[in-house]
Amino acid sequence: MTRRANGRRAPRYKAVRYAVIGLGHIAQAAVLPAFGHAQRNSHLVALVSGDRIKLRALGRRYGVEQLCGYDAVDELMASGEIDAVYIALPNNMHKEFTVRAARARLHVLCEKPMAVDVRECEQMIRAAQRANVKLMIGYRLHFERANLEAVQLARSGKFGALRFFSSDFSMQVREGNIRLEREKGGGPLYDIGIYCINAARYCLFEEPVEVWATAVKSRDRRFAEVDESVIGVMRFKDERLASFTCSFGAADRSTYSVTGTRGNITLDPAYEYAEGLSYQLKSGKHERNRKFAKSDQFAAELLYFSDCILNDRSPEPSGEEGLADVRVIEGMLRSTKSGRWVSVTIPPRRQRPTIRQLIRRPPVPREPRLIEAAPASQ
Repeated sequence: MTRRANGRRAPRYKAVRYAVIGLGHIAQAAVLPAFGHAQRNSHLVALVSGDRIKLRALGRRYGVEQLCGYDAVDELMASGEIDAVYIALPNNMHKEFTVRAARARLHVLCEKPMAVDVRECEQMIRAAQRANVKLMIGYRLHFERANLEAVQLARSGKFGALRFFSSDFSMQVREGNIRLEREKGGGPLYDIGIYCINAARYCLFEEPVEVWATAVKSRDRRFAEVDESVIGVMRFKDERLASFTCSFGAADRSTYSVTGTRGNITLDPAYEYAEGLSYQLKSGKHERNRKFAKSDQFAAELLYFSDCILNDRSPEPSGEEGLADVRVIEGMLRSTKSGRWVSVTIPPRRQRPTIRQLIRRPPVPREPRLIEAAPASQ
């Protein structure tokens, strides 16, 4: 791709050249292999990490020659050899690298949560706007069939007037996992509660006006820095409610339900990428069960974002979508301390996920062997 005089990138080629920044679990297990299913418009050309072992091993595995440490990332960004970055870093590093990429006139696809607080999200949005580059947050379920059909059915009126949303998302997180480090933006609310928050917002196609939450932790030493479990509640206008439980100390569970005056839909599993998702629909006397084969949800993200870049379209989910969820999280964190309901103000969303965003690619046959690193490296 080339640059116009105003600094905006003008499409020249049919593919966007990406650098993946951060080579932790999600990058190795899902993002890097996804490029094999997104070759139509997305090419992996550079890897960035503070760990040389990861860089060399993954560079060989994926045929990537441009291998870069964090100390040289600004040089890579200014090289003209990449067009976009996929940020797969710890949550507390999302803002820094998004801003650095935007200043280099690079488009940014950033993992969720967008950042650790509202202020950082707003800085990321401003940086992208000033540089006239695209910013998308990695909500992979905005392109996944079971979730998009749930959205379509909820909006169709098939369940009558929507009344409430409920969800559970839990897993056992091993000691030493980065998700258990507070200063890096860890904890169940940021890491998996955000899925429940986002699903409630897109299924009810509305923004909450008040939130409440409570958090607990057992004596398990894993939870010295972060909560073990959080229950969150969101109140919407017209007295609709959404509630969820997220936990790092319970058996695997991934489900949500949307219930109206005449029916409901339940997704189980609802949020996973390592298996196919399914739903059960009930409306009056009618029942239907659908199970979908596993697909590469990360390839869908890449294909969609690259199309947005090449065709100069605004992405959904945008930075504003990521900011909305972080506003809810901030309110819930305040509520866990005060025990009170907290008002939140979220501007109405002009874009929400629709079935038109559905993209299905074949699944990665098996999770690649992970390249281990020293605990301080990513």
